[in-house]
Amino acid sequence: MNIGIVGAGLAGRLCAFELAQRGHQLSVFDASQSPSPALGEIRSAAWTSAGMLSPIAEMESGGARIRDLGRRSLTLWQSINDSLISAATEHHLPDPDSPLGLELNCSLMVCHASDLGAAQRVIRLLDQDVGQTESLQSHDLPTLAPAMKGTLHAWRLNGEGHLYPARAMHSLYLSASGVCWNWGVEVDMIRPREIAVAGSVHQFDWVIDTRGTGASKVLGIRGVRGEIMVLHAPLFDLRCAVRLLHPRWRVYIVPRPGDQVVIGATEIESEDRSPISVQSTMELLSAAFSIFPSLAEARVLWSDVNLRPAAPDNLPVIETTEGLTQINGLFRHGWLLAPAVIEKGLSDAGLH
Repeated sequence: MNIGIVGAGLAGRLCAFELAQRGHQLSVFDASQSPSPALGEIRSAAWTSAGMLSPIAEMESGGARIRDLGRRSLTLWQSINDSLISAATEHHLPDPDSPLGLELNCSLMVCHASDLGAAQRVIRLLDQDVGQTESLQSHDLPTLAPAMKGTLHAWRLNGEGHLYPARAMHSLYLSASGVCWNWGVEVDMIRPREIAVAGSVHQFDWVIDTRGTGASKVLGIRGVRGEIMVLHAPLFDLRCAVRLLHPRWRVYIVPRPGDQVVIGATEIESEDRSPISVQSTMELLSAAFSIFPSLAEARVLWSDVNLRPAAPDNLPVIETTEGLTQINGLFRHGWLLAPAVIEKGLSDAGLH
């Protein structure tokens, strides 16, 4: 089939990757100027992310549906990673041994003793997954996070992990063979089997709309502001991603290649795209510093701000009519949910 995809964020790239493997003819349209847009340029929310894959922890904001979709996605990410590794030479991937930067051993959830009462709701959710959650003692922590300090309660979430968003976005793009990518394109209109660009209407057998906040008028999607910070911490030893149960934010501290650490993320009901605020900077850094004092010697490389596409109920949107599939609303769960959501969307459309 000849398929048009609008949006080359995470959802659009996963669609292109999956459909290219099935032999479809594909054209992708995106407003970004290039496949790897720079900081500050127009780019999807997937670039502004810690890349957490934590279905148990995310039950707090999304319930059992998010957990179940997330668990399915973990299986799919492993399959995608294996596929990318096997074809790394063919597609000239820059990181052939780790094209996604995927780590699925465990994640760590912690809270200060003073915040234990406020964390009880999340802790009760953890109790529902006895087989995958493990309460830790303070003497267990150095194995996973040697630099962690303080009077903390901690849980190991087995099978969870993270990936490296920028590397994953690049690998998915390079591995989607034969796709016609159209960059710097503003789409005027989308209808079943039709995409209008600059006054011209392109005909397809099927159209997939993955525009995120670009589809706000069509699907009632709103943008939720999220901010992250990236640090350079050469002597910082962190062996898994950490979630701190913070009274205000869902704070993640995630290791990245090149001695980098990502701290995020805020969640603000605003569509403001201006740079990170002083308040957010202080709160994110203070939260991370409260459990990792050695980060005081780290250097701030950059901060990033973007808008996450969210439906009114903050759950994924998959809508299919003849000739058109709309996939949206991945909110703060984009990397966690995307493979499972795309799998369902393509199945509903019969695009096998």
